[in-house]
Amino acid sequence: MKISIIQASPFWESIEENLKLFTAKIESTSTDTNLILLPEMFTTGFTMKPRECDASEAERTLDWMLQTSMVRKAAIVGSIIARKENKLVNRMAFVMPNGQVVFYDKRHLFRMAGEHNQYSAGNQRVVVSYMGWRILLTICYDLRFPVWCRNRNDYDLMLNVANFPDERSYAWNSLLVARAIENQCFVAACNRVGIDGSGTNYSGDSQVVDPMGQIVAKANPNSESTIEASISLEQLHEIRASFPAHLDADRFEIL
Repeated sequence: MKISIIQASPFWESIEENLKLFTAKIESTSTDTNLILLPEMFTTGFTMKPRECDASEAERTLDWMLQTSMVRKAAIVGSIIARKENKLVNRMAFVMPNGQVVFYDKRHLFRMAGEHNQYSAGNQRVVVSYMGWRILLTICYDLRFPVWCRNRNDYDLMLNVANFPDERSYAWNSLLVARAIENQCFVAACNRVGIDGSGTNYSGDSQVVDPMGQIVAKANPNSESTIEASISLEQLHEIRASFPAHLDADRFEIL
């Protein structure tokens, strides 16, 4: 499977401008890419004023993702502000060319920015099936919680979309490698760059990591760019067969 990761600097709280931005950037990706990964809250930035960014626009954004996915014949993945009943959620959408859409609502809300005061936490771990791959969906802060991310022998690739600040870039880079090694999986992560409306700076460091913790592809920090990488299920199965650490994993339940 070929993955394209778009590391960009979204316009602050401007859905219209961001749809134009990402339309242009997706057009520059390789025509044979199978999955295009966008940042967390790619249409607004990591805003704590969600009601000023009309959450009803989620439907419009999803329509855009569906159309783009069908035209490009590739899955489009990113997170947006959405409504769930009478609550707001940070929702990751995995949109496939056949029109199928799978959602994951962010489980771990970043309290240091007050995210838990503005959004409701999800409670369902989500694994998507796509092109023979089993794919775990995670958003930003979820990376810090290995029990939530723990591979139960049910996924091959972890996706993470993020607004992970530059001041914690060491943690970002370390956690991505750790999650890949401990779960014997590929990890593909898209982080934004630039300075957002709250004054927070983001270095990006978007990357793809293999099950041994080796970085397959990595974007240059502090610059808008698109990186692409091809990953192999055959390689993954060979690694797991030659070093079957998963057979000795501890059993647990998430309450």
